[in-house]
Amino acid sequence: MTPPVENNRVRQPEGVKSRAQEKSPVRAVLEAEQLQPHLARAIIEERIRLAILDGSLPTGTAVRQQELANLYGVSRMPVREALRQLEAQGLLTVTHHKGAVVAELINDSASEAYDLRLLLEREALCLSVPLLDEADFAAAQQAIDQLEVEQDYSMMAQLNRDFHMALYAKASNRRLLRLIDQGLEEEERYLRFNMFEMGLADLIHQDHRDQLEAAKAHDTERCLALLETHLQRAIDAITRYREDKGQAASA
Repeated sequence: MTPPVENNRVRQPEGVKSRAQEKSPVRAVLEAEQLQPHLARAIIEERIRLAILDGSLPTGTAVRQQELANLYGVSRMPVREALRQLEAQGLLTVTHHKGAVVAELINDSASEAYDLRLLLEREALCLSVPLLDEADFAAAQQAIDQLEVEQDYSMMAQLNRDFHMALYAKASNRRLLRLIDQGLEEEERYLRFNMFEMGLADLIHQDHRDQLEAAKAHDTERCLALLETHLQRAIDAITRYREDKGQAASA
């Protein structure tokens, strides 16, 4: 028996939502707004990036070009470019059936990212620490103070970058600093994982305080040792997480 028809339209059974009424995971997280075409790519990229980093868009969520274009009132071109940038940052992966989906947070490349950070940041510390001045120390201290009380995840990620870059400020190799800044941006996706899911927030804050004290003393060797401990702790957490996940999958 077919549902009753009113005005040539099929009435949905009570309690059943139409596809148009249902909110996709992306629409549930991102607010619709009309964007200026010349700003669209950057804004869309930032909106999605933050939603991935703070966990609002979990691993495996499909991120569709047309849906985003409709949500922001733009063509698919700026959306496509935004998704390409996010894919390059490792936040999205493209699959055959789903298109762009939110990438797995902790994958094979996570430890490699920290290994690369250690190589680059050791060199920056050697160049910078002997030349750091009171303005650099003040900038690092301000980042520490704000990071320890900040609740907004996007601001926490920026403050973490601000702290580390303050200690590298006097490095004369600008290209090295750009590579380090890119690495810190990539690490934003792991920061929330390490601080909250792995319970390392207090240790991370203490690491920062210890690194600043060593920098104030212009003790380059201690700065290098503390950096290695700081980054190795993150690598160990990632390794432990992957091992536990592997054991759970095989159980």
